[in-house]
Amino acid sequence: MRCPHCGYHEDKVVDSRPSQDSRAIRRRRECLKCGERFTTYEYVEQFNLMVLKSDNRREPFDKNKIIHGMKLACNKRPVTSKQIETMADDIEAAIVQEYKNEITSKEIGEMVMAKLRGVDEIAYVRFASVYRKFQDKAEFLEEMKKLLE
Repeated sequence: MRCPHCGYHEDKVVDSRPSQDSRAIRRRRECLKCGERFTTYEYVEQFNLMVLKSDNRREPFDKNKIIHGMKLACNKRPVTSKQIETMADDIEAAIVQEYKNEITSKEIGEMVMAKLRGVDEIAYVRFASVYRKFQDKAEFLEEMKKLLE
């Protein structure tokens, strides 16, 4: 492990414990050169899930893309990073449990919208407007009507 402070390649593990959701091991490390401490997480590679994109390309599932999209939608909204991480973890767990080899990007987008709708309606509308590629104000207003019902 390379020290993020000085780049040295040797360190010692000071503390090791399961993360809150027990899906990872959190390790506190100390660089043997500069003495700075840093945290690493160790995960098990669980699946080789592929995402089928709208243009029929396939790419490996990446939870970070979900997190990135949610952060954009929740920008300047009262939604914490912890809430976003939790929603992304829930989506990933549902995908792992329900799908074996492949999921469409549309299904992932619908899951993200469902989570955002329950947390922050403005973030939901922001995400939906990009995800559903609204072309004009009529499509946007139609989505708003659904939200108000």
